[in-house]
Amino acid sequence: MNEEKKTVATEEGALSVKRLTFWEAAMIIVGANIGSGILGLAYSTRKAGWPILLLWLILAGVCTTASMLYVAETTLRTKKPMQLPGLARRYVGTAGAVLAFISVCANSIGCMIAYTQGSGNILSQLLGVSNTVGSLIFTIPAVIVVWFGLKATGIAEKFVSTGMIVLILVLILFSFLSSKSNVSQAIYTNWTYAVPVFNVVIFSYIAQYAVPELARGLRHDASKLPKAVTVGMVITGILLALVPLAVISLTGPDNVTQVATLAWGQALGTWAFYVANLFALCAMMTSYWAVGGSMLTNIVDMFKCKSEHDFKTRLIAIVCVVLPPFILAYSGLVSFVDAIYLAGTFGGVIMSVLPALMLNGARKSGDMEPQWKCGWYSSKAAQAVIIVLFCSAAIYAILNLFGVLPSGW
Repeated sequence: MNEEKKTVATEEGALSVKRLTFWEAAMIIVGANIGSGILGLAYSTRKAGWPILLLWLILAGVCTTASMLYVAETTLRTKKPMQLPGLARRYVGTAGAVLAFISVCANSIGCMIAYTQGSGNILSQLLGVSNTVGSLIFTIPAVIVVWFGLKATGIAEKFVSTGMIVLILVLILFSFLSSKSNVSQAIYTNWTYAVPVFNVVIFSYIAQYAVPELARGLRHDASKLPKAVTVGMVITGILLALVPLAVISLTGPDNVTQVATLAWGQALGTWAFYVANLFALCAMMTSYWAVGGSMLTNIVDMFKCKSEHDFKTRLIAIVCVVLPPFILAYSGLVSFVDAIYLAGTFGGVIMSVLPALMLNGARKSGDMEPQWKCGWYSSKAAQAVIIVLFCSAAIYAILNLFGVLPSGW
């Protein structure tokens, strides 16, 4: 049976195979993660303190990376390129496909509400236009890259994410060298507000949905997939820890803005205001590409469309990706940090359970033996720990919505 599985060739379905390099794949992970989450972490951490944030970044980072690698092995056991709903339908059933699609949509729309609001806020201050016009200036070029597909996204992510990392490291360096910086302003703990920070951290590690895209792009050398995921997540974790530390050390917890770069840039001076907000726009742009592209192909996969390259299919999918978050962003119903908090909480629960179920199903009935398999972290005990952790955070969020527990910010 194993020999038969090894000879099964991969095949194309509605989703075509486009090659990615290792660095393009890793930068898609970084680009997807380093978006609105990193810009909201300092604000959401200001009551709890940076040490609590660091603890959650490590814990959630390890758990999320493990669940991403579950998805990676599942894709490597499947000969036809599929997104999460397709994989869930194949290995969990129709209910799994529906839950996966709901999770993708909830997270994607939550992300894109935050990108739309954040970009509008920043461009309003930089260009003197209204927030709505600022959001349109941001959204139009972002959608163009999504329209051209996975390879265009990979190339754009590689260059823009690399430049973004350079910008952020410059800002962090000058923040710690500034005479205004005082690290002790960030080194405090208040456990009363700890759990809400965990939920925002879950959102900051949002790239689970990009794993099937990476698998599609690395099918020519599938052994690179887990390495690309791990490298991308390590880079993400380091940046997610350093940015809030630099911001709170410089501005103090009481002066942090919801979009951190606004206060951060003002504290360092005029040059930094522009550099910080250029970084913020790059961060949201790279995330928009990754999240928007993933949601588009998930729509194609979920509704079993003939091909992602069909003009009518792609146009309808793009409209579904772009319009709902834009409308909700200016409905007055959802704030920037609340959007990432709610998306991270409920999407995180589904994405803690489904990858484990998909992996277990793929190991029983997959098409082929993979070039790589998950290690000890895929044991039943490890899977249970991840599920309990994320579900507990969701229970807190539900109680918080009803005012039973304290808000984090």
